[in-house]
Amino acid sequence: MTSPMRDFLEIPYDQLEELNLEAKEKRLSRVPADVIQEERLRYLSNEKQIKAVTVCFSDLEGRLHMLDYDKKFLLKSADNLTFDGSSIRGFSRQSESDLRLAIDWPAFYWLPADIFGPGKVLVFGEVQERDGTPYPADLRSRLKQYVNDLYTQQGLTCNIANEIEGFLLKGRSAEQRFVDTGVLELVSTSGYYHSLPGDPLRLFIDTAAEAQRAMGFANEKDHPEVAPSQFEMNYSYTEASIAADQVQLYKLICRQVAHRMDMTACFLPKPVTGVNGNGMHTNMSLFRDGTNLFHDANGPEELSELAWDFLRRILSNALDICLALNPSVNAYRRLDPHFEAPNQIKASPIDRGSMIRIPLGNSRSARIEVRSISPDVNPYLAIYLLLRTGLEGPKADKLDPEAVLPDNIYDAAQPFRISPFVAEALSPAVQSRYAALKLESADRCPRLLGNFIKPAEFQFHHEVTNQYLWNRF
Repeated sequence: MTSPMRDFLEIPYDQLEELNLEAKEKRLSRVPADVIQEERLRYLSNEKQIKAVTVCFSDLEGRLHMLDYDKKFLLKSADNLTFDGSSIRGFSRQSESDLRLAIDWPAFYWLPADIFGPGKVLVFGEVQERDGTPYPADLRSRLKQYVNDLYTQQGLTCNIANEIEGFLLKGRSAEQRFVDTGVLELVSTSGYYHSLPGDPLRLFIDTAAEAQRAMGFANEKDHPEVAPSQFEMNYSYTEASIAADQVQLYKLICRQVAHRMDMTACFLPKPVTGVNGNGMHTNMSLFRDGTNLFHDANGPEELSELAWDFLRRILSNALDICLALNPSVNAYRRLDPHFEAPNQIKASPIDRGSMIRIPLGNSRSARIEVRSISPDVNPYLAIYLLLRTGLEGPKADKLDPEAVLPDNIYDAAQPFRISPFVAEALSPAVQSRYAALKLESADRCPRLLGNFIKPAEFQFHHEVTNQYLWNRF
């Protein structure tokens, strides 16, 4: 892949998997960050084939931003990285634009060179204020702090497994081009579990799953989904902050693999009408000392009292947190009861129209599955709010069995904006700023969804827009 003049690092996939699983285990074991930092800095200093370190962070809406630092520069300046926050939607105003970027050294990944290019490694960053305190709109830091506090104060480990669906489309940048063409071409018309071993959808799934496995995802299964040209790659549960990082990496890997194959991986909740949309079912459980606290062999559906209390709190606050779980105009097309829409505010072991499903489980796998969550969420915000709601949210005395989630973003934004619980969880400033961002995009789209996908749903979507498209209003 590299020429003799450019002798950059390329690690075989089996060795990548070993390295990344070892790094993941150190995060799970909570090896002190300063110990990991010293180890990583020593590695970067000694490894001559690394040219750059990709430091990434997510904005308030969940877009992943990446900065490549020359390795030699990073080794000298790792404790003093800054960037212009005023250029990031939802971050600081122009008058207070400078923000710091601290490196979260335990969240370090070795990359498949054939997907990301040779000679690079990746690490997640934490956004900080000028004085080094956590930046309020960096939900990654908020989630990490919350789960660390639960572990140190109560011995709880929050485990999450996400099932992320997407569509594979013909051509590069198909989402951006839809604004002009109005056409999305699917690469396959096959259905659930069905594809030939060598067709484009299967080749894409195989390639992306191999990259995920190499990056320590602990893959379990992958397959075409119900809708034509739809895919899903499943991997094992892990601690909540790692799981949220993996959501961002999953989408990044899929987009990069598709781009290299002259296709587009699309995670809009409903890019195609008339078929099932994309979801991100989120499986949740709490452990203490290796014991699954959500399991009770004698409880209803073999769930413990704690698990039932957890899911009832989520149902009680379903309207308040709906905007965080379904953050785009397009997301409310997915909450369509004609296509297995999880829009009913209830829990059920069998009814897939319920917001929460109770899968079959045992002492290791007992969990609840939140289904009314779309893949275009900010995963740090969504997982943080789900955990905090399940553990601390106000609980209604009685739930309305006929209640459903909103069918448009305006009806979702209103309870989010005025919720005292959301204000407490996020801070009133972040609550207000997030709602304003969502409504700013919504106001640029037709208020009524109708039966056809509108170009504005792509043009002003937070995961699709760029500076050029956003300004074409």
